[in-house]
This record gives sequence, structure tokens and C-alpha cells, in this order.
Amino acid sequence: MDVRQSFAAFLQKTLEKNPAAARQILAAGYRAFLAYGKVHPDKRLSPAKRYASDEVMKCIIRALTKPEECCMASLFVPGELLAAAGVNPYSVEALSCYLAGTSLEKVFLDVTSREGFPDTMCSFHRVFLGASDSELVRMPPFMVYTNLACDGNMMTFPYLKEKREIPAFYIEVPWEKNEDAVQYVRGQLVELKAFLCDLTKKTIEDEALAELVAGSNRASFDYMRALSLQKTHTLPSMMTAEMYGIFMSRIFSGTKTAETYAKMYLQDMEQAPASDAIRINWVHMFPFMQPSLRQWLNFSPDICLAANDLSADGFRIVDENDPFRGMAQRMVYSIFNGSATDRADYNVALAKKTGADGVVIFSHWGCRVTIGAAGIIRDALEDAKIPAIILDGDGCNPGNTPDGQILTRTQAFVEMLQQKREHQ
Repeated sequence: MDVRQSFAAFLQKTLEKNPAAARQILAAGYRAFLAYGKVHPDKRLSPAKRYASDEVMKCIIRALTKPEECCMASLFVPGELLAAAGVNPYSVEALSCYLAGTSLEKVFLDVTSREGFPDTMCSFHRVFLGASDSELVRMPPFMVYTNLACDGNMMTFPYLKEKREIPAFYIEVPWEKNEDAVQYVRGQLVELKAFLCDLTKKTIEDEALAELVAGSNRASFDYMRALSLQKTHTLPSMMTAEMYGIFMSRIFSGTKTAETYAKMYLQDMEQAPASDAIRINWVHMFPFMQPSLRQWLNFSPDICLAANDLSADGFRIVDENDPFRGMAQRMVYSIFNGSATDRADYNVALAKKTGADGVVIFSHWGCRVTIGAAGIIRDALEDAKIPAIILDGDGCNPGNTPDGQILTRTQAFVEMLQQKREHQ
């Protein structure tokens, strides 16, 4: 039994007897990991990735230890409004990733099964609900969520709102992508401002909000410049590290953290060496819990994870003169809203931007949005002469993914990309 398994076993026993003590132990473990990284940083990762790792870890520690200062938010909620209100947002997916990293996911999945949640529900949401019902995770003062992209939101947030009697604000994003839809969402975001001011007893100045949206635009500009450099230069890849961009472009949007990350990422890419590594774009979540795939892919000198559509889509230039309209634009025109062909076309353009040799479409267990779009995205990429593969698996629960099979299929796909390049 390795250190992580021993820690998980000890934590599980403590959780059964004393959830508060288990929470303190878990937070202490995360703090120790964070401190160790400061003294012994993983120099295989670029400075931007190490910075993002630390910031996301701090977010998780706050969620566990100071929930009264936090807000539980779905990934697509505009981070600028939350930052302006002075609250620390965290997402269901982020916290579940870290809980799964301690090998406790099965404990929480069993809890949700007993509660009657279907096994076909997104594992990220089931793990979080299990942690909540186990009292490991304490609830924040309020929640903000949206129907955008994730159908799991529409079960998790209403369930917790009713069971825990927590104030919640819901943002409805219409299917259509037009100015009427933008104005409809804009009106809800104005109401969200009032909701946040009432609960936090803080004033949100429109000028300050506009500066936060301007900060998002600066981050987006730097991030997109960095992606364009992926055609010729590469950074060492690690599946977990590639997920940090998802949080930077979403619930951290507008913050100095996200702006610093994007600036550092651009600097890292500008200083990165030229490389002929096989470049892969990744669609949706990374199955970072799969040990064999992780061991083969992480820090490979021959393979580069060039871009991820879930991260890149959030880095959009929007109207900063009317910050409410700008935030609404990002939600309405997201590739995760409306027709799946929009997401397919975006991934074609993203592959061309980064010079991707191929694209892996990860069809995450329980995510009906991506499962339904996977074939459409693959067909659009192949029509554009960009090889693509669909992998079925689970980004949070390794029990739903045949480890050897997913590795074998990915290796075969990369081998095909290498042969294709050799014959060009």
C-alpha cells in the first residue's frame, strides 16, 4: 500500500467517526502538499502551470476550511461578478477532482447510490454530493449556477438548495445565439449583482466590474497568442496541469490570478524550445485518474497536449464597455451553448491554430452534452483532414473506464499520427 492509499484508508476511517476531524486532516494534507511544492517544485512543469496548480490548491483549501467566505458556482458562471463581491468561488468539478485524487471517490459514490442518484449521473457531481452528505464538505452561504453545458448542474444545485436550504441564484441561458439572448442573460446578471450585494453586504461598482472584464480580455489576448505558438513550440504536458486552464478561464475570470496565469503562459510559450512532438488537442475533461494513461502521457518528450476546448472557449474577447453585456456574450456564444456544430467548428479552428496532428474527444461518463456532440465533432474534424478519436471513459471515477483499453487505443492513435506525419 503506497502513501496515498494509506492516507485514504486513514481518512476514510476518520470520516466514519468524525467528519470534522477528517476535513481538518484533508486540509492539512493539501497544505503540506502545497508547502512541499514550494520547497521542491516540479521543474518539469512550466512556471505558469506551477502557479496555476498552487492557486487552485489554495481555492480547494479555502472551500474546506473557510466555506463562509466562499461561493459554490458552476463552471460557466462569470467569475468577474463573484470577484467584485469579494467571494472565493469554487466549482463542483474542481473539488471532486481533488477528492478523487485522495482515492476517496468510491466512498462518496456509494453514498449517492444510497441516496438514489442514478449511476449514469456525472461522477464529478456524484462525488461532490457524496462528500456533502458525508459532512466532509460544508456548504457555503450561497450558490450560483446555470443550465449552460452541464446537465449535472440541474440536479446538484437544486438538490442542495432544497436539502440544505441555501440561497441560490440560477442563470438561464437560451439556446439561441443572438442579441436578444445576450440581453436576456444581461438582465439576469444585473439581478445577480443585487443578489450578491444583498448577501455579502458589499457594494459592486460598475467601474470596478468593467475593469475586471477588461482584465479577462487581457488574459484572453495573452492566452490566444500563447496557443498560436503551439504550432512550433511545446511545453511539457501533464493531464492534471492542463485542467487548470479550465478554472482560469471560467470561475477565476477577471481575477489577477487568471490574468497572471495567462501572461505567464505566454511567456513560457515564447521561451519554449522548438519541437517536432506530436501535437494533440483534447476535447472535454482529461481522465487524469487513469494510471497507465497518466504514466505514458505525462511529460512525454514525443507527445504534447496543445489545447483543450473547455479551457480555450472561456478565453473570449467581449464587450468591456458594458461589462454585463460582455459577461452575457461569453455565456451565450459559448461553444457549449446551442448546436453541437458550433463546438465542432470551433475545434476545427482550434486544431488549425495550434497545428494539432490529431484530436482526442473524451466522452465523459454521464455528460450527455459531450456524449451527444462527440460524433459530430469527430466528423467535422475528419472532414477537415484532422484525425480524431472518441474515447469513452470517466474523468473522475476510474472504475468506469477500462484502464488498459483506453491506453491501447490512445497509443494506437498516436502511432497512426506519427506514421501519417512520416508519409507527408
